[in-house]
Amino acid sequence: SRASVRRICEVLDEHPDIASPENPVETVADGSVEFKDVCFSYSKGNGNFVLSDISFSIKPGQTVGIIGGTGSSKTTLVNLIPRLYDASSGEVLAGGKNVREYSLKALRNSVAVVLQKNVLFSGTIKENLLWGNANASDEEIAAACRAADAADFILSFPEKYDTVLGQGGVNLSGGQKQRLCIARALLKNPKILILDDSTSAVDTATEKRIRDALRKLCPDTTKIIIAQRICSVKDADCIFVLDDGKIIGLGTHEELLQTNTIYREVNESQQTMGDADVV
Repeated sequence: SRASVRRICEVLDEHPDIASPENPVETVADGSVEFKDVCFSYSKGNGNFVLSDISFSIKPGQTVGIIGGTGSSKTTLVNLIPRLYDASSGEVLAGGKNVREYSLKALRNSVAVVLQKNVLFSGTIKENLLWGNANASDEEIAAACRAADAADFILSFPEKYDTVLGQGGVNLSGGQKQRLCIARALLKNPKILILDDSTSAVDTATEKRIRDALRKLCPDTTKIIIAQRICSVKDADCIFVLDDGKIIGLGTHEELLQTNTIYREVNESQQTMGDADVV
């Protein structure tokens, strides 16, 4: 018991490496994102960069897709925006300011991240959704669920929004969990919405309805979509192709088909596998 208490105290006394600066900026002006010569390594000082020489600019309201193989550091890249990690060198800007200038609360309240596997808590569907915005009205909750294509299955339950979920949402399918988490993120009304392979468990038709709804519901929100399926990002304003921590292609779907060999090969392989929505 003494050893356990000692370890708990060590954890509680630990000071995080990432903290808010003195006199922080408390408002993110818009959803613009810019990377300037960014490199990142998980181990300080060893020079083993998992991201190298990353530079790009995203305007507010744009939809950007990120495609790349497993281990290409797609998730690492977007994790630098809400400061889950700090860049080893270079600058990451959001709303025109370096992310290090913001208070962590202000920055992370302006950036919503939906992962492939998200956490749902014991309680009702409504209580889980209110984690996104504790002050959301019933109308706002319903609108977010419609945008995430979750309203129909919620209303099919006898208790509707008062349906009790088991720990981790065990009484929901994978696709239903993902759609609830997207709705919860939308309730934050974020300046930047990051979808990290968060529609992998839904079919392509449902995914397209979600993309169309997001475009209409939050036109001023910057949307960054990480995906394995090209059909998930082909309508994006710009698509980044990542390989080994570097951007090796940048452009629209049509431009990359003409100029990027890896993107073209992925597209062709997915067509061969029968993904009718890829074309």
